[in-house]
Amino acid sequence: MAVFLWFLRQIARAVKTDKMATAATAGGRQLSEQWDVFVKNAVFFKAVASICALACLTTAGSARVMAQATPIKASKAAACSAGVRSALTAPATAASPTIKLTCSITLQPDDVITKQIIYAGSKASGITLDCGGATITEDTLETLGINKPMIQIQSVKKADGSWDVPTDMTITNCSITGSIRLQGLGTNGQAKQVQLSSLSADHTRKAQAAAPTRILFSRLKLTGDGRIPLYLGPGSTQVTLTRSQLTGTGVTAMYLDAESANNTITKNTFSVKTKSREQIAIDGSARNVISGNTFTNPANGGIFVYRNCGEGGTIRHQKPQYNTISGNTFHYQTAFLAKPAVWLNSRRGAQRYCFRDPAHPFGSSLSSQDFAQFNTVTGNRFTGATPSLIWNSDPSNIVADNAGR
Repeated sequence: MAVFLWFLRQIARAVKTDKMATAATAGGRQLSEQWDVFVKNAVFFKAVASICALACLTTAGSARVMAQATPIKASKAAACSAGVRSALTAPATAASPTIKLTCSITLQPDDVITKQIIYAGSKASGITLDCGGATITEDTLETLGINKPMIQIQSVKKADGSWDVPTDMTITNCSITGSIRLQGLGTNGQAKQVQLSSLSADHTRKAQAAAPTRILFSRLKLTGDGRIPLYLGPGSTQVTLTRSQLTGTGVTAMYLDAESANNTITKNTFSVKTKSREQIAIDGSARNVISGNTFTNPANGGIFVYRNCGEGGTIRHQKPQYNTISGNTFHYQTAFLAKPAVWLNSRRGAQRYCFRDPAHPFGSSLSSQDFAQFNTVTGNRFTGATPSLIWNSDPSNIVADNAGR
């Protein structure tokens, strides 16, 4: 069935290309009419095919999710030595701008960390970084011309091609100026390893198996510097952000990238100033819970749910479905010209880079639509605005019991 849909898309691409090339000619009008007829027929056949395939796809998808191996819970890491503590608290220099930690540590409130902290592979599993109110700041690295996340949690590719993954980590009580990044197959959705993996039908499973999992961020004050303060890279799963403040400036406040899933964002405050984008981007990420958070004047948007299409030549597989957005509070200074607080299907396949991914019979290569379906948006409250700022274009989503004034 997927092959049938893929074949329709190839015909559509060919006809569309033909149409663009001849639109200016005398025969352009006739070709345009033929295209319109084709589109109508293609939509009909695709609908029939989708109905026929629904049961099989749902069953297969459920089986794949259940079959995914869950990493064994890591034991607690040993405490850092005095020597590691000394190296961590020493000022960053051009010769020593980073430090890799494989042990747990509790800092003092007056400690100032200026080095980038890297947690790599399973050697970092089970660690706790309790800042105790200490500060982690990128000021020195910026002076050195180094532009990196202040905390990076990354998987390591082994010689046999498999991935060594960090799990069961806790980072708490930190005041961080800069950003935090989780990385599995690649730094973002366009990274080479991500793009290559996306050419296979089981990309979602591969991405999740290669990415950090079971990471807890709590009681953080995260001040953005223009980048994304908290970025969950492709495949990141079971990440929790709770009782934290995200402020400063950023592209968005938080980004859940493609193939990530089962993450929890609860009891946080979001007040990041963005140039044009939303606070939380749910990009091809599924089964997340976003609840009990406060959004302070999210005039550029609150939570947008969509699936990217074609950017960087990467096929996005997972649909942004079964997300729960509940019990959040949105405070507005004014609702005039405000973008949606919650927008389900915010991209609608309208980006200029859609169809740049290779032609394959699955994911965003098969369809550039968002497929934000079966999501739940309930019990959210608005001040200075109304629930009319919740935008939904799919009847499968549940939008109810939201109130405001």
